[in-house]
Amino acid sequence: MDRVAKLASQKAVVIFSKSSCCMCHAIKRLFYEQGVSPAIYELDEDARGKEMEWALRRFGCNPPVPTVFIGGKFVGSANTILTLHLNGSLKSLLKNAGAIWL
Repeated sequence: MDRVAKLASQKAVVIFSKSSCCMCHAIKRLFYEQGVSPAIYELDEDARGKEMEWALRRFGCNPPVPTVFIGGKFVGSANTILTLHLNGSLKSLLKNAGAIWL
């Protein structure tokens, strides 16, 4: 859990993902289209990926990917991110975290 928290605080937007997950791909794409350059950790390509996956589950993430942190704070999974995007509040979160400037 400490490793996840440390990684989540190292950049304005951090996404924990799996390279084979279609929802992970959609969420990463959404952030790229917003002009964000997130830190992405592919759990299936990391030697400690299973450990981080269990830590994400302890955060309350089920399924554990995609999981998004903005400004070092846990925001949620795909459903939460898409809801924030559709209601217009994702942009303000990204601006406040310094992930985008416009």
